[in-house]
Amino acid sequence: MKLLQQTGLFIAAAMIAVSCGSPSETVETTDAQEVGEATGSTLTIDASTSKVDWRGYKPAGQHYGFIPVTSGELVVEGEAITGGKFVFDITGLKIQDIEESDENYGKLWGHLQSADFFDAANHPQATFEVTSIETYSTGDQIEDNDEFVTDNTPKKDSELISGTPTHWISGNLTMRGNTKNIKFPAIVSINNGVVSAQAGFNIDRTNWGLMYGDESTAVDKAKDQFIYNTVSVNFDIKAN
Repeated sequence: MKLLQQTGLFIAAAMIAVSCGSPSETVETTDAQEVGEATGSTLTIDASTSKVDWRGYKPAGQHYGFIPVTSGELVVEGEAITGGKFVFDITGLKIQDIEESDENYGKLWGHLQSADFFDAANHPQATFEVTSIETYSTGDQIEDNDEFVTDNTPKKDSELISGTPTHWISGNLTMRGNTKNIKFPAIVSINNGVVSAQAGFNIDRTNWGLMYGDESTAVDKAKDQFIYNTVSVNFDIKAN
């Protein structure tokens, strides 16, 4: 299998997924790709400080929270990332817009864990595994997707960016037993042997089989009886 190569900064598989430009195109979601051979030194993910933030939208409101990163690693050789994999605990999902003491917290948590969404009883973990890395060119641009406008229209990709990307990361994201390859730009910093990376991106949840309230099946969107298929995801990943 081919070696994933790049020069420049150490790049973690932390994610800022948006759309690219020159020419502009939306974030790519394709079938799972082959994972390249990883050689070099292994950096361990700091599970105590790494997490995945999520935000879901419906016309009547929003819910948000985080999913813990339980384990993972990056493999580096010289100034190249040759591989990486992260494991997320779906059963450890937290909701932050509702107090845990509120009965609605338990209702929403249970619904998200159910077969309507993550089907956590059968798929308690999600994973992301790096498949390729490319340089982010100065001519690349971020392009926002159109959304059905309500009081809670999903955040734009450009609103989820905290800086200028340096590289494109591609990797296989597995949720609910479904694996899709996503490609996105990423920002990374390295200081005293610690890789720190933050990212934010939008995905279409239905690509992974999370179909409840599918926006595309709404007969009359004016009735606001649907859940946006767009989910915003932010990553805060640290590796030592």
